[in-house]
Amino acid sequence: MTHSEDPTTKYFSDGFPKQEQEQPGLTAATDPRPDHGEETYRGSGKLTGKRALITGGDSGIGRAVAIAYAREGADVALSYLPEEQADAEETAAVIRDAGRTALLLPGDIREEGHCISIVNQTVTELGGLDILVLNAAYQENRDGLENLSTKEFDRVFKTNLYATLWIARTAIPHLAPGSSIISTSSIQASSPSPELIDYAMTKAALVAFTQALAQQLGSTGVRVNAVAPGPIWTPLIPATSWPDKLPTFGQETPLGRAGQPAELASAYVFLASPEASYISGAVVPVTGGRGF
Repeated sequence: MTHSEDPTTKYFSDGFPKQEQEQPGLTAATDPRPDHGEETYRGSGKLTGKRALITGGDSGIGRAVAIAYAREGADVALSYLPEEQADAEETAAVIRDAGRTALLLPGDIREEGHCISIVNQTVTELGGLDILVLNAAYQENRDGLENLSTKEFDRVFKTNLYATLWIARTAIPHLAPGSSIISTSSIQASSPSPELIDYAMTKAALVAFTQALAQQLGSTGVRVNAVAPGPIWTPLIPATSWPDKLPTFGQETPLGRAGQPAELASAYVFLASPEASYISGAVVPVTGGRGF
């Protein structure tokens, strides 16, 4: 008799050690190291011949998606901050080990010109664009709205929303029927934490973006969906300036632990694949049992 794996004990289920990093956070400094599916994800040709652009593709959820896409047969362009070059190189090596092309696109997506450039470079270097994953995000712990500076608010909105607009707007003319746009929303969109108020605002906006754009692009054969992660262990978490939260991070979920990036990859693969041909305007929660 074969027994199913217990999801409550599949990964690290104790508290995470207190730690802090400067933004944007790096994989090598994250303890324990997140699992991106490097040793476990097995592809089956679901995305053979596709060309994908993933923002925030160097680490965390973006890395897990990049690895899965490459092992499913896609070439992958990675957008990331220059400070994350080491992480991007690690991700690119796994993509290339899968026999696919990895295109590295360092720069700051808070700049409109860079957002336009990464789409155009992807189309030129990979020969087209079939899958756009709008995953990059910035969050920081807030100790009250009255203490939130306009500079920090602007950084969150430029990274999480302005870049989404600029990149998607540039990409749409290149997307043929069968293409996909997938954004990364969050459980914060529906269950916001006060210390992440500005981040939560942007993640709720991405739900509206997904649902509205799905209606606009439906007749063109381009599908638009989102994934809404719950608490996921990535370098962004120790870089959020809340070390006291780490020993209990994710333990409030029904499954009793934080998720790993590898546990999200299949959702992004499914939404980009032909198997999801009638799914558009959807938000897929990957939350450890928390309602969305």
